[in-house]
Amino acid sequence: MQDIEPHYLWRDFYKSEDDNRSPFYEREYSEFEYTNQVYNYLLHPQWDEFGSSTLYLKILYVDYKEGFAIIEMIGEWNDAINNDIMFLKRDVVEEFEANGINKFILIGENVLNFHASDDSYYEEWFQDVEDGWIVAINFQEHVLHEFRQNNIDYYLNFGGELDNMSWRKLLPNQVYRNIENIISRRLT
Repeated sequence: MQDIEPHYLWRDFYKSEDDNRSPFYEREYSEFEYTNQVYNYLLHPQWDEFGSSTLYLKILYVDYKEGFAIIEMIGEWNDAINNDIMFLKRDVVEEFEANGINKFILIGENVLNFHASDDSYYEEWFQDVEDGWIVAINFQEHVLHEFRQNNIDYYLNFGGELDNMSWRKLLPNQVYRNIENIISRRLT
């Protein structure tokens, strides 16, 4: 896992450590010192810790004008023991919501497992975005199964084209437009 870096091709467009509205503003990173880990597996030092001991993320891009954020995740999403959704909602999402972000794109191809608790934070997040949305792309099938089994699919959009999206070759605004088109078609 230490070799899995967050997507870095958009760093010319956005760096969360340079964004004074980001919860990771002025964070410093090492390329050589590995301090974060998921269980016994070290993580690449570019991943951001946000309160969970098993789930890490990277804010890949934020567009305040369009009102969207793209967040890549890695590790085990564990609401049952670690209450990861609470940390994600309170310490990351609410910072962006306070600055007009109401569309969230979560990239989960490196999320290994999901363990549910209750859905109250998901419901709150869903209500907070009002005219926006929360989209989960490229999550593993067993993770999506757990989302469905625990009714998280009431709050997160996933499935179909969103489960197998080739996003790495696109620019951030292209990813956003593609997802916006998919969500618009679903709503009509």
